[in-house]
Amino acid sequence: MPTSGPLSGKTMFISGASRGIGLAIAKRAAREGANIALIAKTAQPHPKLDGTIYSAAAEIEEAGGQALPIVGDIRDGDAVEAAVATTVERFGGIDICVNNASAINLGSILEVPLKRFDLMNGIEVRGTYAVSQACIPHMINRENPHILTLSPPIRLEPQWLRPTAYMMAKFGMTLCALGMAEELRGHGIASNTLWPRTMIATAAVQNLLGGDAAMARSRTPQIYADAAYAVVTKPADYTGNSLLCEDVLVESGVTDLSVYDCVPGSELGVDLWVDAVNPPGYVQP
Repeated sequence: MPTSGPLSGKTMFISGASRGIGLAIAKRAAREGANIALIAKTAQPHPKLDGTIYSAAAEIEEAGGQALPIVGDIRDGDAVEAAVATTVERFGGIDICVNNASAINLGSILEVPLKRFDLMNGIEVRGTYAVSQACIPHMINRENPHILTLSPPIRLEPQWLRPTAYMMAKFGMTLCALGMAEELRGHGIASNTLWPRTMIATAAVQNLLGGDAAMARSRTPQIYADAAYAVVTKPADYTGNSLLCEDVLVESGVTDLSVYDCVPGSELGVDLWVDAVNPPGYVQP
């Protein structure tokens, strides 16, 4: 049964939530009885990836929320507009927009073909813009509306300017989010970004970054979900921030981050655009 809380009865529109981090965030909101509209392309099972948009919807409803699975490509503006309209018709409005969908290729400019460049920048940048733009009119005048974009702080030190294509796509998401924060201040809509300090145990880490060994050096998606919850339940004047999951949790009172480790006591892998696995001053109990 859902618990009552700040997200009870709220409606979240989230992209790419058929598995992993997006699904964890959706289920965290669903535990309080939130309505979750999720748009993703995964209608059929994938040979290398767990879950579909329909299995995700079932998990969301089992957690206590109402789910509206929508098959669609967020690069298609008409499809996004239709998905948002369906969400508003079903739930009456949108309170939280989560830009989660992403594609990854860590190749250099000599290795990433334009087709893959277009895919990443299409999903990350165009998709974030399209989903946010479609949701915003239905968030105006809602109680405590939030846009949350899962992208990193912009770091311009030389070591963080590579790999070029993926860097451009993820920084593009962040620039979109920070721009929206300034444009939407007058409408009372918050826009922030959120990124983990460590690798997160997802299919991308399993398949692209080292298999089981990389997963063992990761934290669970729940750390992202709990941090996202902490951000979107803050007052909407908390806006324009590039946040790290662990910092958000420590600031909200979490004293032991080891509960999120996939393998207790393992040496965690630092994520891109981050300097250390833990916030400054944090001491592991």
